[in-house]
Amino acid sequence: MTDLVVGTDGLARCGWGASTPDYAAYHDEEWGRPLHGDDALYERLTLEAFQSGLSWLTILRKRPAFRAAFSDFSIEAVARYGPNDVERLLSDPGIVRNRLKIEATIANARAALELPDGLARLLWSYAPPPRPRPAASAEIPASTPESVALARELRRRGFRFVGPTTVYALMQATGMVDDHLADCHVPPRR
Repeated sequence: MTDLVVGTDGLARCGWGASTPDYAAYHDEEWGRPLHGDDALYERLTLEAFQSGLSWLTILRKRPAFRAAFSDFSIEAVARYGPNDVERLLSDPGIVRNRLKIEATIANARAALELPDGLARLLWSYAPPPRPRPAASAEIPASTPESVALARELRRRGFRFVGPTTVYALMQATGMVDDHLADCHVPPRR
């Protein structure tokens, strides 16, 4: 059992990536693809934090509203948010209205601005060397020594909602690790 699912298009995907059209598009076009850029990585870090305790599909479907609510995830813009913005976000039905996560998003933007070399450089400095793709989803860890170390460093620098599992999900989503299954149609990262 490899946990692959062959879609109606004949493509073999990681099992989770074929359950809905939204997941299939995300799986095929984004997940596991190397992503760079401070604002782009800040968006993914934020969305992974909001996902905690919820379905990723919920977050994925709300992503356009999140982008609108959080100034397209411009670190500089979100870092300037104040109490009125928190109240605006708490009343926005298009996003997940969780005060702690909203406040963490703002705090994380401020912490990102303080990084001397930027968020992307810090995050990617913890990417492990490439390893073989897993044969089955049971081989995929919830966290790794690298995600534990990165979570610790992010918290030390003032970031919130960045536990090792959330950070590992970020590493998977942004191609820092390649956890597509071995026989998945998505080409391996280079």
